[in-house]
Amino acid sequence: MTNAQRDRCAAGAAAATRATDGTAAAGDQDAPADGERSRSCACHRARTRTRAVRAPSDSRRSVTRRTSTPSPQDHPGEWESTAPRGGWARSSVRKLLRRGPTMKIGIIGAGNIGGNLTRRFTALGHDVSVANSRGPESLAGLVAETGARAVPAAEAALGADFVVVTVPLKNVPDLPAGLFDGATEGFAVIDTGNYYPKERDGLIAEIEGGLTESRWTERHLGHPVVKAFNGTYAQDLVERPLPQGDPEHLAVPVASDDEDAKRRVRALIDEIGFDTVDAGGLDESWRQQPGTPVYGLRAGVEAVTRALAEASPERPEAHRA
Repeated sequence: MTNAQRDRCAAGAAAATRATDGTAAAGDQDAPADGERSRSCACHRARTRTRAVRAPSDSRRSVTRRTSTPSPQDHPGEWESTAPRGGWARSSVRKLLRRGPTMKIGIIGAGNIGGNLTRRFTALGHDVSVANSRGPESLAGLVAETGARAVPAAEAALGADFVVVTVPLKNVPDLPAGLFDGATEGFAVIDTGNYYPKERDGLIAEIEGGLTESRWTERHLGHPVVKAFNGTYAQDLVERPLPQGDPEHLAVPVASDDEDAKRRVRALIDEIGFDTVDAGGLDESWRQQPGTPVYGLRAGVEAVTRALAEASPERPEAHRA
C-alpha cells in the first residue's frame, strides 16, 4: 500500500468515526452525494471482499454472498461509497428505457442510496427533487451531474408520485412536520432505512421490543411506507441494472401493507433494472432487516425468496443496543 493509499484510508476511518459518533450532520445516508468523503481504498476493499456461490441447479441466477456479516462501515445501502462519476449513465441504461409516464419523485436524503437513486431515476427521464440536511446549495454537484432539482426537505414531496425517505433512522422523528403536504393523491413512500443501535442510532425501545423498523418509521411519518433497498448495495443501483430475462438480474425484497403502493413501487424498481420479491406486510419485514439471510444478498428471485423464508424473527445480538 502506498503512502497516498494509507492517507486515504486514515481519512476514511476518521469520516466513519464522525458519522457514527454523531458529529456528522445526518449520518452516512446524508453524506456528500458525489462520494468525495467515501471513496474506496485498498484496506476497505480487502475488508469487503466477496465470493461467488453457485446457485442450485434449478436456477441460472448467480448468487454473491459476503464472507462475513456486513458491518455498518460496509453496509449495503447506507454506508457504501457512491459510483464513480461520469460515463455510467449511457452504458447502464442502454437497454433500460422508460416504459411508463414520467414520474415526479422526491428523495429525502442525498447520501449513497439517495444519490444513486437520483442518478438512476433522472437517467430514465423522471422528474426528481432531492433534499438533504445541509440545504440545497450543498447538492450543487449532484444537480449538475443529473439535472435533478435541489430543494429544502419540506418541499421534496411537492407534486410527487413517489417519495423516498433515505435518512438515518434516528433522524426520522426530526423530519419537518407536514412533510408530505402537496404530494399527489395516492403517492407512495419508499423507506430504505435500517436500525444500527450500536454504531449510529442508539437505543430505540420500540424496535428493541419487537416492532419492525419500517413500522416504527411509518408511525413517525404518519403515512404507509413500502420497505425497499434497505439491503441493496448503493453502487449496484448504477453498476448492475439489467433488463428482465437476464440471468444476472438481481432481485430486491419489497414489503408493505399497502398493496397498491407496493405494486407501483415494484413496477418502478423493475423499470430501473431490478427484479422484486413480495416480502409481505410490514409486520413481516423483519425478514429483510440487518442480520437476516437476505440482507446484503446479491441474487435473483429464487435465492431471495429462499432467504426470506429462512429468516428468524429473533433479532441478532449484534444488532441490539
